[in-house]
Amino acid sequence: MLFLDELPEFDRHVLEVLREPLESGRVTISRAASQAEFPARFQLVAAMNPCPCGYYGNPERCRCTPLEVRRYLNKLSGPFLDRIDMHVEVPPVPKEQLLNPRGQQEVGSAEVRQKVDMARDRQQQRGRLNHQLSPQEIQQHCALADADRQLLETALDKLGLSARACHRILRVARTIADLSQSDNIGRSHLLEALSYRRLERLQQALAF
Repeated sequence: MLFLDELPEFDRHVLEVLREPLESGRVTISRAASQAEFPARFQLVAAMNPCPCGYYGNPERCRCTPLEVRRYLNKLSGPFLDRIDMHVEVPPVPKEQLLNPRGQQEVGSAEVRQKVDMARDRQQQRGRLNHQLSPQEIQQHCALADADRQLLETALDKLGLSARACHRILRVARTIADLSQSDNIGRSHLLEALSYRRLERLQQALAF
């Protein structure tokens, strides 16, 4: 696992170099007289603020202009974001929950692990884990109802997403369905997968 904190603060060239191993799971090092290839399959987890000051969406604290927020987000290229399956917004913890955590119903680690193990077993029974599905296998295992396919096409057009991002959305939707022990991808699974494309939606909202 590779964890990158304050993601936009990394040199853009460094982030772009990650595109190859994120896609292929391998890295190629070229020198004048030779070339070597090494395995480099890893899970990328990154964190960032929503704007330069970190308080985007809070009118009382955020003073960033839309142009400043756009410049900040544009430090991450589209092809790089395409290779990240899920963009998840983490809202602030309400002070009531922070000061009085008792009574909050939480799912225990053991229960989460059981669900993940069951979902993984379903994938292995199909012959391959979801993140390894080829485009042909995506067509086979990630089929959508006609109305849901139209919904996905509309979302792709509205957000300007690539074919690579489309495949990643379908893989995530397939995983959400597996966690629900569902044989088919339903509307709720697809909508949840689309909701995890936070950065593209934010960039689109700030486009001008």
